[in-house]
Amino acid sequence: MDQNLILTIIVLLSAAFVPSIIYIVWIRNTEEFGRIRWGHIIMMFIWGAVFAVIIAVVLSVLFLGVLSMESLQREYEFLIYLEDPTWRTLIIVVVIAPIVEEFTKVLGLFSIKGAIVELEDGLVLGAASGLGFAATENLLYESSALFQYGVYAFIMVVLLRSVAATLLHGSASAVAGYGVSKGVLTGRFTAVPYYLVAVLMHAVYNYLASVGMFYDGNIPLYALIAAILFSLISFKLVRSKIKKLDKRITHG
Repeated sequence: MDQNLILTIIVLLSAAFVPSIIYIVWIRNTEEFGRIRWGHIIMMFIWGAVFAVIIAVVLSVLFLGVLSMESLQREYEFLIYLEDPTWRTLIIVVVIAPIVEEFTKVLGLFSIKGAIVELEDGLVLGAASGLGFAATENLLYESSALFQYGVYAFIMVVLLRSVAATLLHGSASAVAGYGVSKGVLTGRFTAVPYYLVAVLMHAVYNYLASVGMFYDGNIPLYALIAAILFSLISFKLVRSKIKKLDKRITHG
């Protein structure tokens, strides 16, 4: 195999997966007592990176087919440098993608709900699934940017997604996972309201990250800054919730 191709693959995989792995370690270490076993976290990461992505693609294709809308491929071009963005494409990104992706990411938690013994477990496991999903999605976006638009576009997409989109995926899925853990520990089905919050978070981020493509002037920059801040604040709030629950259980 050509050495340049091998190097390109290594760079793409590293750029896509290393940020998610760092964030997983960070969010797991937020909990001081009763940390979730790495085996369960790895299972959720794999679920998000592989199975959730596959299911999301299938559901998105079916969804778009029913609505007779544009192809799925345009979603992965939309947040890079789509030359002719349309409001119909924005609907795909802001409405369809959040509904489908948050559903597939949190779905995996039901397969290991026996591992949930504390409320914060759902936050950590949900984040792991979301970060796995983000890693694979990063690979799609960043590969597309590199091969279609060159190294500069690739670097810009890596920087943006490593900080903003990756954290958003982890945070939104953590919220949905919290709903699952509440249901497991209380015996009530509480997942839906938290899933809807996760969908709303995802939709807000996608809107902020993409709506600037329809405007000139400073609006795109302001919207992008708002998207980054939204992701950072969301992740901080998730970590704060884990710390609070961890202390409550410890001192309770």
